Amino acid sequence: MNSLNNINYFLNNFKIYNDQTALIWHEISYSYSQLLNRINYWRKTLQDFPQGAIVGLESDFSLETIAILFTLIEKNVIVVPLDINHSNKNLKKIEIAQLDYLIKVISEDEININKITFSTQIKNNLYKVIQEKGVPGLVLFTSGSSGEPKGAVHNFSKLLTKFHEKRNALLTINFLLFDHWGGLNTLFHILSNGGTVVVLENRTPDYICKLIEKYKVELLPTSPTFLNMLVLSRAYERYSLKSLKIISYGAEPMPENLLKYLNEIFPSIKLLQTYGLIELGVMRSKSQDNGSLWVKLGGEGYQTRVVDGILHIKSDSAMLGYLNAISPFTSDGWFVTGDSVEVNGEYFKILGRKSEMINVGGEKVFPQEVENIILEIPEVLDVIVYGEDNRLSGKIVCAKISTNNLESKVEFIKRIKTHCRLKLESFKIPIRIELTQNTFENERFKKTRRDEP
Repeated sequence: MNSLNNINYFLNNFKIYNDQTALIWHEISYSYSQLLNRINYWRKTLQDFPQGAIVGLESDFSLETIAILFTLIEKNVIVVPLDINHSNKNLKKIEIAQLDYLIKVISEDEININKITFSTQIKNNLYKVIQEKGVPGLVLFTSGSSGEPKGAVHNFSKLLTKFHEKRNALLTINFLLFDHWGGLNTLFHILSNGGTVVVLENRTPDYICKLIEKYKVELLPTSPTFLNMLVLSRAYERYSLKSLKIISYGAEPMPENLLKYLNEIFPSIKLLQTYGLIELGVMRSKSQDNGSLWVKLGGEGYQTRVVDGILHIKSDSAMLGYLNAISPFTSDGWFVTGDSVEVNGEYFKILGRKSEMINVGGEKVFPQEVENIILEIPEVLDVIVYGEDNRLSGKIVCAKISTNNLESKVEFIKRIKTHCRLKLESFKIPIRIELTQNTFENERFKKTRRDEP
């Protein structure tokens, strides 16, 4: 199916959905017909953009942003979504992406369109593949937490094909960010099925709970880090969340203790683990049960295998490659995820990134396992476990713990180590423990693991 048919599928459905509410933005409801009107406006405004142009769209979700996005896809340009809330980090991405144009949506009344000229006009060869096919492209960036962000180049048309299969569309808060496939995937799923997206102005627990109560939101896709913030804030006690049917979580490992607590406070809500990567898109998933971290992954267009404990995935919609890094694919086309997993029949348990594993004298320590044990202590609000160099064992296990405990630091650290000794093998017990009242979430609502001392 070519890209024209792909985008026409959405636009024709918008005509059918007509007066249904497509999105709620700034607490105002906008219908599918209003969204189409804005798309028509942007068709005229962007008519001079040539097919195959590389266009940055710096914004957050909004009526105008969504209309511009669909217009750019229809024009078969290569779209580079950028999060306007962190413009300082976008300069490097703009350089890597070699933009021809940058559209900056500051507000509904202030939208800047600029042509960009770089000193070199030689574009990356991956762009030529997209341009020669006459399809829209998409560039998504990794977080860059361990170095320079990597730009993953996609055939956008392939990513959009999966939305042709009709599915149930729940009234959804689009929590995940604009410049990540998780956020875009939610948007396309909801709009392709005539649902309603509630667009956020911020992502604080009280604000999220307020919107859930006000609009009777049914689905909250988010991260374990935000769910921990929600639990600590107790915002769920100040608002009615009875409309929620599903909380889906992904992007990082879920602490076992947090999942257990979420089941206790939300017994009637389905908790669904999801799995997706910038390089591959979002896979269909099915948790073994509400309290389980075992998850079935796959769905149409995806294959999985495990090699030396690392998850490999082959996908019809995989990226073409990175703009600025070597290919992560094997010679037979499998993407090496870097995620260490256990396997039980059809189910996987994701242990963490291989790059985060701590090698203590030849023994493997996954931070999440140690964090799960430390989080069992009631006074522990959050924890990061990491490795430090050691001339005898190679690495030692260290922990930075967020706590509101008022007892003696020495006594509390002693209690933590005693608890760990009861639950963990000796080489997994943190040698160095630092206490703090700070939290560890980053601007992407994931636990920061790269700023350890």
